[in-house]
Amino acid sequence: MSALFQAKLDCFCSFPVCICPAQNPFICPVGFDSFVAAIDRFLSPIFSRFVNWIPAQLLMPPEKGHDTKNVIVSDKVSMSNQMWVEKYRPKSLDEIAAHADIVATIRQLTHDKKLPHLLLYGPPGTGKTSIILALARELYSTSFTQMALELNASDERGIDVVREEIQAFASTLRASSFGFKLVILDESDSMTKDAQFALRRIIERYTKYTRFCLICNFPSKIIPALQSRCTKFRLEALQFEDIRNKIQLVSSAENLKITEEGILAVCRVGCGDMRKSLNILQSAHLASKDVIDEDLVYAVTGKPLPLNMGNLCDSLLTLPFKEAVIVLVERKIIEGLTLSDIVEAMMAYVSQLHISSFFRTEFLRQLSEIDRCMTCCMGERIQLLTIVSILSKLKSQINQ
Repeated sequence: MSALFQAKLDCFCSFPVCICPAQNPFICPVGFDSFVAAIDRFLSPIFSRFVNWIPAQLLMPPEKGHDTKNVIVSDKVSMSNQMWVEKYRPKSLDEIAAHADIVATIRQLTHDKKLPHLLLYGPPGTGKTSIILALARELYSTSFTQMALELNASDERGIDVVREEIQAFASTLRASSFGFKLVILDESDSMTKDAQFALRRIIERYTKYTRFCLICNFPSKIIPALQSRCTKFRLEALQFEDIRNKIQLVSSAENLKITEEGILAVCRVGCGDMRKSLNILQSAHLASKDVIDEDLVYAVTGKPLPLNMGNLCDSLLTLPFKEAVIVLVERKIIEGLTLSDIVEAMMAYVSQLHISSFFRTEFLRQLSEIDRCMTCCMGERIQLLTIVSILSKLKSQINQ
């Protein structure tokens, strides 16, 4: 490739679309839309002849501060050393384990070429990032690195990133059959307020050529001006069956020996978080010598076995106050239980008791007060005594 052609290509790939008559009337004597349309009609036939055989590395501008002379590009990545969360991340929308309605809606909007700015929010590990990355790969295929910009806003959260990196990407013309580029801002609820206000203006200015997707856990931390510019989708915690199917798929692919009780334990401890569930499964696999069972899963995660906690609750409910305190303290020390483990076990235990709704509601209310006191760093011994006293009161009410 000649140096002249390389210079013209670099100039085209970084050509700003934000030139208007107010900024430079000599370059753009007509309106903004007419100027962009003329550039597109003139350069699209020329660029389409070369885009199929030009290496992707030539279309990517070198990063600041990086030496690109001795860089070796390789697509061969060792899959055996990958985290299972990334190894088994869905590559297309068809592989998404849940949220069929949301996936179908986004797919239809994409098919009609009416994709708006998106705001995906919900608990962690529910597939927000996986859905938008799978969508971007389906849209751009081999041009993913040129047409999509993925940033983690928790690391790059300042206004400088918005004004420099995001604006530089959004304001450049890039050839694509789909028509627009995609900016993915993960953990966008960590962005500063100034950065969010700056992002609002960029979304308004470049919405014709760029779509923005904001991903967050807490939408209340996103300013209303950004929320109103996006179509919001809430992704709830994954269903038990969805996580179970994924665990079985990964276990089969990795040739794991795992019992049915072990799968149920992974799903139970995962609490609707696919990322957490896969990490637990991989940790159990690394710690196991042969078979992954329920005991191993709870040992790896540091959680007490439900059977042991059920026996403890039975003892506390039947013993007198003083003996119940001694048993609770001994079991806490011997088994390494935390106060939060005991509170969670109590909640599950009371939910299964055959008592009136009034007693159950009152007991859970008092447990919630203990949980609030734990977050305020109250004395742990006082909270243990409170738990035993609540159980003693519940026992007396049941006996009546």
